Amino acid sequence: MRTNTNMNTALALAAALVGSFVMGGAAKADDAAITVKGSDTMVVLGQRWAEEYMAKHKGATIQVTGGGSGTGISALINGTTDVCESSRSMKDPEKKQIVDKAGGPPVEIIVAKDGLSVYVNDANPVTELSMAQLKDIYTGKVTDWKDVGGTPGKIIPYSRENSSGTYVFFKEHVLANADYTPRAQAMPGTAAVVNAVARDKSSIGYGGAAYAKGIKVLKIKKEPTAAGILPSDATIHDGTYPLSRPLFFYLRPKASAAIKAFTDWVLSPEGQGIVVKVGYFPIK
Repeated sequence: MRTNTNMNTALALAAALVGSFVMGGAAKADDAAITVKGSDTMVVLGQRWAEEYMAKHKGATIQVTGGGSGTGISALINGTTDVCESSRSMKDPEKKQIVDKAGGPPVEIIVAKDGLSVYVNDANPVTELSMAQLKDIYTGKVTDWKDVGGTPGKIIPYSRENSSGTYVFFKEHVLANADYTPRAQAMPGTAAVVNAVARDKSSIGYGGAAYAKGIKVLKIKKEPTAAGILPSDATIHDGTYPLSRPLFFYLRPKASAAIKAFTDWVLSPEGQGIVVKVGYFPIK
């Protein structure tokens, strides 16, 4: 997990990188259309940012679509989006492709924080799981709720599709890169995971904190004997919640004045206020 010091350093670096963008001649920042694509975790946040920004900047046009972090990263590499929203870090081979195609590295900007949340049905008596228990469920070692303190019955795990940054983050940080059980049912978005868990008393799922409505969010324990912790502003920023993570904008090098203006606004107090309204956690 990143410490507050590391987060502050990252934010300062992001601001410096944004400030170094090449401006597009004498055109006004509001004059150009901006495309934003990527993370389904972030798509609602991106849409709210776009709506508020366009309402205050009458010449601006911002189009936001999801599809998953991997889809957004591919679009950024191919030059078919201006901004990639990603709930995971870009991998080195992906960054190299940007260098090869755009003549420089991508610009990475942390724009919000998330507590990747573990969802169960409201009727499920389980209130917390350890990271080890979560891994055992999603790798197929544990298949019955009675083995993790619940009512006897088959566990139905829901997951995200493999183009999702959330899928990758969960695989890396919970499964330690082990394979998901074939029993895990892949869903096309976090909203679909939440809807499935809300309907199914035997289910478990995971996704962004902002989507946690109509279901129960479990406390997560780093160690079996540790106290369970819920995602909150305090536990996300002090790193005690085990699944806290940054949410990113990725840009190609030499971004335009319009993109710089939008990104600066997202990082401003006004933009960060929208992060809170949507249900994520602002950069400190």
